[in-house]
Amino acid sequence: MNQHPTLEHITSLIQEGEFFKLKELLKNFEPAELVELIEEEEEREQLIIFRLLPLSLATQVFEYLDLDIQKHFLANLSQDKISDILNEMSPDDRTALLEFLPDDFVKELIQTLSEPERRVTLELLGYPEYSVGRLMTPDYIAIRENWTVQQVLDYIRRHGGQSETLSVLYVTDERGILIDDIGIREILLADPQKRVRELMDNRYVFLKAMQDQEEAIEVFRRNDRVALPVVNDEGVLFGIVTIDDILDIREEEDTEDIQKLGGSEALDEPYLDTPIWKMVKKRAGWLVILLLGEMLTTSAMHHFEDDLQKAAVLGLFIPLIISAGGNAGSQATSLIIRAMSLGEFTLSDWWIVMRREILSGLALGGILGVVGALRIVLWANFIDPGYFGPYWQLIAVTVGFSLLGIVLWGALSGAMLPMLLRKLGLDPATSSAPFVATLVDVTGLIIYFSVATSVLSGTLL
Repeated sequence: MNQHPTLEHITSLIQEGEFFKLKELLKNFEPAELVELIEEEEEREQLIIFRLLPLSLATQVFEYLDLDIQKHFLANLSQDKISDILNEMSPDDRTALLEFLPDDFVKELIQTLSEPERRVTLELLGYPEYSVGRLMTPDYIAIRENWTVQQVLDYIRRHGGQSETLSVLYVTDERGILIDDIGIREILLADPQKRVRELMDNRYVFLKAMQDQEEAIEVFRRNDRVALPVVNDEGVLFGIVTIDDILDIREEEDTEDIQKLGGSEALDEPYLDTPIWKMVKKRAGWLVILLLGEMLTTSAMHHFEDDLQKAAVLGLFIPLIISAGGNAGSQATSLIIRAMSLGEFTLSDWWIVMRREILSGLALGGILGVVGALRIVLWANFIDPGYFGPYWQLIAVTVGFSLLGIVLWGALSGAMLPMLLRKLGLDPATSSAPFVATLVDVTGLIIYFSVATSVLSGTLL
């Protein structure tokens, strides 16, 4: 923003009451710059700046503002100003805003909309919360197959200003049924007298209004589109979904998965906006479950209490053993969940995944096993020769093979558990890294003491 006045200069104009001068200055800003400017100001200054913007610019800025600032403006602006902005907003952005407001406030705001806009908004709000219908906008360009290219261009000049995007035009029949889509590039390069049907190839991709938003993300990813048409069960074109809305949904889905992977329920609001009591509620459930899981570790150790009393040295390596398995499981879980969300493989590929994790687990376990055993060998020979006693070689073998088995088990558990949950119709992200780590902790102890019993039987045990 080097070419524009500084934030301090704008603040000083507000304090001096130079509103006419400020109004003229603000007209030269881009919407993105105004969003940044408003978000940096205090609440009083935010309202003053926003009130000075022309309607079209104010609407563009409002659509990109943080939700909390939008709510603040709605609570403090005049009813006429709110009505003008809501009527000017694109239907999908307006619907996204209304979803986060209290029902009684939504009813009040809907009444301020013009009849056509009210009908569109109510229509959009009528779709299930996570359906494609909630994302779509009815602002698009539909053309007929018998039109000439020149007629299409004339139509775009008259009506294109209201369209969400002009990158793609949609061909419909007299009943409104979608029959094809055509890129604007083809229209611009074609002979003006050519008919639309001559440019059609009858190959197009579409979404269903009741389709899940996550499925829409995958369709966009596979087809590399900036916009996709939305049809009902009869094939009638209802609206379009643009890539900006899909990116927002992708961000929400990724945020939710990351929060679940950390061993917490997904937050409904940004971190700093979530009340402490709600934060505790979201996190406490998983922590209690993980605590109960770790109690099984205590039970496992109690089962091998006699072995620990006979060979107390085994207890030294318990933290090392269980952390290695938990870390391997957490790695595998994170990789598999991300790969599934990107569609890199399907559940039918489970054997391929298992085979890869067996090979990876053996390699990783072998590396850690060698490092763990080498540590004991070096310590027993160069640092404190009597520390591990006369059977240090057997202890090194025990730790080495235990790490091999536990890392292999951790990698397999971390990879297979998310796939099992997906098979059962559950969210794979709930197999969070802490959950897998806890599972591997318990089973890791069993593996460790089983290997110790086999290797050290007749000596320390």
